[in-house]
Amino acid sequence: MTKDGIQSLADRIDACLPQTQCQECDFSACRPYAEAVAAGDAPIDRCQPGGEPVLRELAQLVSLDPGPMVQGVLSRFRPASLVKIDLNICIGCVKCIKVCPVDAIVGAAKHAHVVLPDVCTGCNLCIEPCPVDCIEVVPLPHGSVMDRSMEAQSRSRFEKRQRRLAALDLQKQRAYQSVQKKSIEDFL
Repeated sequence: MTKDGIQSLADRIDACLPQTQCQECDFSACRPYAEAVAAGDAPIDRCQPGGEPVLRELAQLVSLDPGPMVQGVLSRFRPASLVKIDLNICIGCVKCIKVCPVDAIVGAAKHAHVVLPDVCTGCNLCIEPCPVDCIEVVPLPHGSVMDRSMEAQSRSRFEKRQRRLAALDLQKQRAYQSVQKKSIEDFL
């Protein structure tokens, strides 16, 4: 398959994924997983929040029989959920904010944080870094997969966050280079 063909397939695979950006597939986000599947470097059965529906969609896109993988996917399936922060316990450490891939957690340092339920993808990445265990998983009704209507919003928010973080990183690099240059000039 040509590079353009792989990219086109990656686009279609990415469109099938729930965009939770949960990293449960062992990739940093949904798009890198889609690219790996398109290139034949990753199996199609890794999306835990997508469950059987996503497995079947991916199998159709890459012309594979999903049958042998269904039981494994069902055993690892993680029903859609959101997270909620207990405001009485939260210490405002901002660790959850730093890891949320879609900026669904808002708050300021040393103040309790709040999860925006209409934005949260239920990736659960915020749970582990929380030093006071104030984040609770709240299952969505019916134990379903993530609402497909949220995928575009989640993808967009994730991409905007990635661009913002890249711009901040570039800004830090330029500031560091400026300080280095000034230090060298002062030394000479």
